[in-house]
Amino acid sequence: MNDIVLATGNPNKVKELAPLLEKAGYNVRLQTEFFCDEVEEDGLSFVENALKKARYASSKTGLPAIADDSGLEVDALNGQPGIYSARYAADMDGKTTDEQNLQKLLSELGDLPYKERTARYSCVVVYVEHSHDPMPIIGYGHWYGEILKERRTSFGIGYDPVFWVPKLVKTLSEVPLEIKNKMSHRAKAIKQVLATLQHKNT
Repeated sequence: MNDIVLATGNPNKVKELAPLLEKAGYNVRLQTEFFCDEVEEDGLSFVENALKKARYASSKTGLPAIADDSGLEVDALNGQPGIYSARYAADMDGKTTDEQNLQKLLSELGDLPYKERTARYSCVVVYVEHSHDPMPIIGYGHWYGEILKERRTSFGIGYDPVFWVPKLVKTLSEVPLEIKNKMSHRAKAIKQVLATLQHKNT
């Protein structure tokens, strides 16, 4: 098994991505094992942020690295919150909570009808062989849905309690992990990367 560093400190991402990497034959190492700090996500796109995280983790560990950046894009808000999804309602100190972000989103959308509340979760996954890899492998994934007018569940992370998936007749907070691992934006993006890696190594 080849070692690979998963460049995230987010336990929810680890729970989703690590099994997919292990199934593909990789021995997943977490960047926290190497005492890597989180890098500042100051890029202007998901690609820039994911690439920065992957290169940093690889430079600190000397191993191939994989990283993602993702967020919610709402059509009525011209793609916002986008790369700012995790800090959408941030104060002057940059602090916010999932609930504050969610409530700001609902406030911004107001009473718009459901046909105008279309949105998608988008994800970019980047793989680098080493920190200066000139040909990083990039995968893209989307999960389409609508934003409800109020939270449907008292549980769930991020915007999941208000992100309605018509095909499943559920919010993301109600979708079991095994289904998420097959259908999510993050799963689609990492599967693209793994397919490219498999082709490259054959």
